[in-house]
Amino acid sequence: MRRSVTLLEVLLVLASFDEALWVIGDSSHCKQNSREIRPHSVTITEFGAVGDGITLNTKAFQNAIFYLQSFADKGGAQLFVPAGRWLTGSFDLISHLTLFLDKDAVIIGSTDSSDWPIVDPLPSYGRGRELPGGRHRSLIYGRNLTDVIITGDNGTVDGQGNVWWNWFRSETLNYTRPHLIELMNSTEVVISNLTFLNSPFWTIHPVYCSQVIVQNVTILAPLDSPNTDGIDPDSSDDVCIEDCYISTGDDLISIKSGWDEYGISYARPSSNIIIHRLAGETSSSGIAIGSEMSGGISEVSAEDLQFFNSNIGIRIKTTPGRGGYVRNIYISNVTMTDVKIAIRFTGQYGEHPDESYDPSALPIIDKITIKDVTGENIRQAGLLEGIEGDNFLNICLSNINFNVTSKSPWNCSYIMGYSNLVFPETCDPLREGIFPEHSSACYHLSNHLQRPSGQNRFTWLVPR
Repeated sequence: MRRSVTLLEVLLVLASFDEALWVIGDSSHCKQNSREIRPHSVTITEFGAVGDGITLNTKAFQNAIFYLQSFADKGGAQLFVPAGRWLTGSFDLISHLTLFLDKDAVIIGSTDSSDWPIVDPLPSYGRGRELPGGRHRSLIYGRNLTDVIITGDNGTVDGQGNVWWNWFRSETLNYTRPHLIELMNSTEVVISNLTFLNSPFWTIHPVYCSQVIVQNVTILAPLDSPNTDGIDPDSSDDVCIEDCYISTGDDLISIKSGWDEYGISYARPSSNIIIHRLAGETSSSGIAIGSEMSGGISEVSAEDLQFFNSNIGIRIKTTPGRGGYVRNIYISNVTMTDVKIAIRFTGQYGEHPDESYDPSALPIIDKITIKDVTGENIRQAGLLEGIEGDNFLNICLSNINFNVTSKSPWNCSYIMGYSNLVFPETCDPLREGIFPEHSSACYHLSNHLQRPSGQNRFTWLVPR
């Protein structure tokens, strides 16, 4: 069984992909404008923490953050984590806080499950994602917060997920595995300039959040590690992800919004999500939407993506019973190498939280534009499967060129749309041309993430 990723392996991976450093670009779509330096700062060692990788420091983190709470209305505060290996269980963040990791600092998750307390299931899921009932709280956790920054000089957070993966495979868990970072019902969140290793489950999970930036992060886990998604915006809006390298055992980025009847009832969509300059490999999908999308997902722009050695490049996942919608999606400027299926839509994904879902709650999939995509050594260009009686509509493919090894490059059912300049030639339901008569049916996002005044949605980052 494969072991966890080590820091040495991180350095080797990053060195081997020096040519992929194009993802660290000068042009930012979610610029992290400089805030004023927090007027109050403490170091974790002031609260008795020991960075030997052996001493459990949960109380030190909790006490430090409790102390800093008194500065929340005085300009906020910073908790500095210096060089060392800081073993800890789950701890909570507070508003107006910066958690800053030195370049040689490693926060290490405890391998004792009792150090990860049980919390209630998300209301939009109705139960733990893996098991009925509650779920283990994430290593770094927060709820109902404003103005939270988790950053550093490329310090590291290591979840030591191998023990959790083993428990999952042996079916000895009583509750759903924890994330590495989860923030709930929070606004003005920045996660940047850090490396995240070996998450027990999904790595970064903003849920019911607004105004979130994830920028310049590296996320690594073994390709055979179960469900170690990279970044999962979930029932969240105004999210910007850019300049990230991710190599994990599940989707690099997966946009979600609740599960079947619980997501429909909670009715919190994911919308206005920008993704730029993402590179990585995965045993699953590079960018995925769903399968939990019952609250709706719309206005997504993903550009400048590079996927290699992966199972699927671009994927939409749903099923009867989900309800909700996926619409107004724009994905462009994508390069794929050694990918089994470049584009996959799945309308019969299955997986329901319980037997109470309504099988007649059919999802709406409409206005999906994928353009300017190239691929080398692609086994199959597209496997696009809608739902009988519930066609996926206005699927638009433009300027796509794949070097495909399969004799049947496209397989399509229950979809309708248009195409332009696609090679190999796409399937019959998409062969009608886009221009000029169908261009209005094909979604282009360039002007849709602007406020009416033209002001960028991420101006909340400007210092007050």
